[in-house]
Amino acid sequence: MDAALADVIVVDLTRIFSGPYCTMLLADMGATVIKVEQPGKGDDTRQWGPPYAATESAYYLGLNRNKLSVELDFKRPEDKRLLLGLIQDATVLVENFRPGTLARYGLDYENLRQQNPGLIYCSISGYGQQGPYAHYPGYDFVAQAESGIMAVTGETEGEPQRAGFPAADISAGVFACISILGALHARERTGQGQYIDISLFETATSFLGNVSSNYLISGQEPQRYANTHPNIVPYQAFRAADGYIVVTCGNDTLFQKLCTLLDCPELATDERFATNPQRIRHRAELIPQLQERFQQRPGSEWLERLRAAGIPCGPINRVSEVFKHPQHKSRGFLWECEHPTAGSITLAGSPLGLTGTPPRLYKAPPLLGEDNAYLQQKGTLQEYLQRKQAPAKGIPDTEKRT
Repeated sequence: MDAALADVIVVDLTRIFSGPYCTMLLADMGATVIKVEQPGKGDDTRQWGPPYAATESAYYLGLNRNKLSVELDFKRPEDKRLLLGLIQDATVLVENFRPGTLARYGLDYENLRQQNPGLIYCSISGYGQQGPYAHYPGYDFVAQAESGIMAVTGETEGEPQRAGFPAADISAGVFACISILGALHARERTGQGQYIDISLFETATSFLGNVSSNYLISGQEPQRYANTHPNIVPYQAFRAADGYIVVTCGNDTLFQKLCTLLDCPELATDERFATNPQRIRHRAELIPQLQERFQQRPGSEWLERLRAAGIPCGPINRVSEVFKHPQHKSRGFLWECEHPTAGSITLAGSPLGLTGTPPRLYKAPPLLGEDNAYLQQKGTLQEYLQRKQAPAKGIPDTEKRT
């Protein structure tokens, strides 16, 4: 079966994280993504190492599978002509330059839509294309700080902390991809493309979720709750005899089961703890009593007993443990491919859960300018791809999602 986006051609003018993450999601669903890179240098993340696999940084490899790479400098007339030729045939263009940059070269949406009315043009920037902050540069760390993410992350009495992964960049990339899919659907009805304006600041703020709603309804400044939850108790990490586990009781029935398992059924009927609102009010009295019981047995024993009782729980895994997890192995989440200089490499797979047209690994992340020859090809893009691409090695699609 054809891939979900097999008929979509994406001109990718992005670099660093948010844009490449978006275009990688599209490529995983079968879109042909042509990554346009600065001659001789390429995407900045090519130099963001160690670690490296041969000539390629791990950072770059994790964001650019399933793409073609061509080198073009649109400041040069000949290269701009070639780029406009790519855009003429494209379905989607994604860019993450500072607002106004591409307009100086006639590569803004209003100009390009004249030659390609069906073009879907997606811009990702720090603060969006309009507003008093639009001209400021945007980075994930800044967006986490300014959006409030850092204010609610960290120990209760400690310093604010950023998330240990690029939350703002990932959210912007995901929302850009969702917006593009929506625009593709709209174009099926209208035949027209549209402009998409994605902001790291807005997407990071939207990731606050219940935290933002709590503030907007109550007017009270949200606090840091470390590994606990502002609206659910118990919903946190507990120290077992040999390490930490997390336990989540999202309703009173689960709390009652937990009390039975911990051999303290009286807590479930105590009026201070019988309902979730009461447990939130008396959190400081309840948690030490639960903690005292958890630290009497090793984590593995608690996890076995908690799972048997139907109580959501899990270990706090190190990253090395995550990629050895039997669940990931059973669902084919790790993808292996042959890279032209690095040999066999393993990449984290796709979380996109399409079963009829599943995401898959088509080709390794490209070397800089690997597909420059395409620019001189007289045939179609499809003919070029048939010559260039071979099936990647990995878990068969039928075993990935069932």
